[in-house]
Amino acid sequence: MFGTHDLLLFVVSGLLLNLTPGPDTLYIVGRSTSQGTRAGATAALGIGAGTLVHISAGALGLSAILAASATAFNVVKMVGAVYLVYVGIALIRASGRSSARAAPLAIAPAAMRTVFFQGFLTNVLNPKVALFFVAFLPQFIASDSPSMPLAFLYLGLIFNLNGTLWNLFVAWSAARITKGLRRSFAFTKWFDRCVGSLFVCLGVKLALVRGT
Repeated sequence: MFGTHDLLLFVVSGLLLNLTPGPDTLYIVGRSTSQGTRAGATAALGIGAGTLVHISAGALGLSAILAASATAFNVVKMVGAVYLVYVGIALIRASGRSSARAAPLAIAPAAMRTVFFQGFLTNVLNPKVALFFVAFLPQFIASDSPSMPLAFLYLGLIFNLNGTLWNLFVAWSAARITKGLRRSFAFTKWFDRCVGSLFVCLGVKLALVRGT
């Protein structure tokens, strides 16, 4: 449809890529373990909304510009890196506050709209996501496609749907597995610091990624 090919291979490849954990998965797990399935699902939907931005940008050619411009890449990269480090430091600091007030939460609770928006930013401010779409999706678009933008949107929406379904499963699983562990103050403190440290590491790693 729309000049795409090997759709089954695309779906399978996309699912395998979704299984690879990254900042999005980490954020979903953190929210699920701290506030339950609803927060984790909200985070997943926020990330899905962020992915729609990358898909739309890719269809319009903006992601190609980002891939070709070292300046544009570096600006988005640094903004995303700073945000991830900020989230990580906030989680580490929250661990100390939660232990002081004996609150068994891995991440300080937030309103669902805040959870959604943070998930949205976690995805949108990662230029590697934009570059991924530019590198991956065109491989499944025929050179004689009647409409390249529509083909890109079509594949992007399929990828995002599958990714969101997987993220919702991650949210449910994380909430179920840690339902009992959330009552452990020691686990909460350890989890806070580990998740926060991972976010800081991801932010630093993203800052070190070289533009084209």
